[in-house]
Amino acid sequence: MESTRFPPLPPRAALRWSVVRRTVAGLRPGTILELGCGQGAMGSRLATMATYTAVEPDDDSFAAAEARITTHGGTVIHGDHNKAPSGTGYDLVCAFEVLEHIADDAAALEEWLPLVRPGGQLLLSVPADPSRFSRWDELVGHYRRYTADGLRERLTGAGATDTQIVHYGWPLGYLLDVVRDRLAARHAGKVAESAEERTQASGRIYQPRGGLAGAIIQAGIAPFALAQRLQPGRGDGLVAVATRPAA
Repeated sequence: MESTRFPPLPPRAALRWSVVRRTVAGLRPGTILELGCGQGAMGSRLATMATYTAVEPDDDSFAAAEARITTHGGTVIHGDHNKAPSGTGYDLVCAFEVLEHIADDAAALEEWLPLVRPGGQLLLSVPADPSRFSRWDELVGHYRRYTADGLRERLTGAGATDTQIVHYGWPLGYLLDVVRDRLAARHAGKVAESAEERTQASGRIYQPRGGLAGAIIQAGIAPFALAQRLQPGRGDGLVAVATRPAA
């Protein structure tokens, strides 16, 4: 079972993985680069689908990710996207819940897209709906949430084409947002001053541990992973895939 083979995913990440897994399987990349892999729960799964490399700047998250991902044949590098091995580019470059942590997201996308080989894809996930910006977003160092149109404009501005965007998380994600905001309230007065510090800590907050937790989460989100496929225009998260032009 996946829950015993891989590190457990938090509920919202498990809903995201349901979309990401199908997307990656459809693209069938030979090489994958993940930017900001956190503690490696998603990366350990991606490492079984292609030749996989990740970068992670946070010290503690890097150590956890390296232990998890190398077991599945992947490589993890301590640093940001500038540390990624250069060459002809990757078939697929991924960044999950990263872009919203960056003050100048347009500049970031302009730096990320050249890491994709011409004709390859950039795969992103971000939180949706600016009106839902909350205490949780502040706690984990988000600068913004996105609309589908706004994210598409950012990708087009960076030079990407053929952008496809779906929402995910309906309807469970909305309940999870309420829970996370209540958890964030418990941290009132303990929030790090800088967005960078909050971002570094974000990947370590409320992460599930152990195979039992993974099995429970996987079983619990299964009907919601199916439900969100029925409403690709609704949900509290966005997954986008865009192409670097071949020319």
